[in-house]
Amino acid sequence: MHVFEDLNARNLVYTITDEALATKLNTESMTFYLGADPTSDSLHVGHLLTLVTAKRLVNAGHKAILLIGGGTGLIGDPSGKNEERKLLELKDVQHNSNALAKQVQTIVPEADVVNNYDWLKRYDMITFLRDIGKHFGINAMLAKDSVKSRLEAGISFTEFSYQIIQALDFAKLYKTKECTLQIGGQDQWGNITAGLELIRRMHGSESEAYGLVMPLIVKEDGTKFGKSEAGAVWLDKAKTSPYAFYQYWINLSDKEALERLKQFSLISLEAIEGITRDMQSTPHLRHAQKQLAEELTAMVHGDAARAQVVRITEALFNSDIHTLSAEDIAMGLEDVPSAKAETSMSLIDALLALKLAQSRREARTFLKNNAIEVNGTKQHDEQHLLSKDNALHEKYHVIKRGKKRYGLLTM
Repeated sequence: MHVFEDLNARNLVYTITDEALATKLNTESMTFYLGADPTSDSLHVGHLLTLVTAKRLVNAGHKAILLIGGGTGLIGDPSGKNEERKLLELKDVQHNSNALAKQVQTIVPEADVVNNYDWLKRYDMITFLRDIGKHFGINAMLAKDSVKSRLEAGISFTEFSYQIIQALDFAKLYKTKECTLQIGGQDQWGNITAGLELIRRMHGSESEAYGLVMPLIVKEDGTKFGKSEAGAVWLDKAKTSPYAFYQYWINLSDKEALERLKQFSLISLEAIEGITRDMQSTPHLRHAQKQLAEELTAMVHGDAARAQVVRITEALFNSDIHTLSAEDIAMGLEDVPSAKAETSMSLIDALLALKLAQSRREARTFLKNNAIEVNGTKQHDEQHLLSKDNALHEKYHVIKRGKKRYGLLTM
């Protein structure tokens, strides 16, 4: 199957600017770019779809450019919200730009990374207005969805001009890098078409350049994809640990996991059909979720992190807590209720402190009913004392109530 048909079959094409793009992607080697604005020092899984799509195109023989919006990041795009974005300082934008570049190059190491600050900082006002601004009509700019949604509440000239500057990015890469394709989410359609129009005005109406946008992804309940109960799922392990990242994919519903498998996994569609059949016969084994979780954790965090989170997951599931390192325990249980003990604490008090029981009477009932584990071992003794001496790594007591409720007592 050719690359464009593969993208279509995976529901990765919302629309394209020219039907000729399909043939070009299938038969030629094109240079394409995707952009990332450094409003934060990390991307999240909502951005991952574009990066994985870029990886598919690279694997098909195309050349990738990652454009970091170091210049546009100083201005801010009209986000569709009823307020202006807070302007960032140059040092913060540069810090964020460097962090994003490292993340993208981990996933798409073949990408040529450029920063639009390098050319935008050279423009003086007169040159910008005469050479670039004259190519844009106000009526067309006002018609952009991102602008229309802000007209009533108000929009500054700074954010209004964002589309001009982003269009200039495409024109610059077209001229200096022979870049003829921009890819992005469907919300980038207006910016992409503005870039194509600027290319034709600056370099002639016969200039060949294209745009491809992917559908925005929402979860089954209609909420934004890439969010968990704890908030955004980041690619930076300091913001979202590899274990929490892994668990995000493991906890997808069967229906959503199969859909995301087509979009995010690099395995073939034939292999996905096999996983689909396995899901129908043995859904409790969560074949699609495991494939997604392991593949994407390795892609974003590396094979060592993937092996670590699989080890943590299996140990917690099988109550083999004693096999985990101190680092494993801290990562795997970072989001469960926690408490600290200076010297020692009774198990009854620990259950109350960790909110695994609402009263001492309830705690005794749980112990009597064989519902409590301490460090992987069933515990019934109401007088059991938790101390540094019997803690894992002389630091942790992992307490489990029932099948899934955990608490972490740190000595």
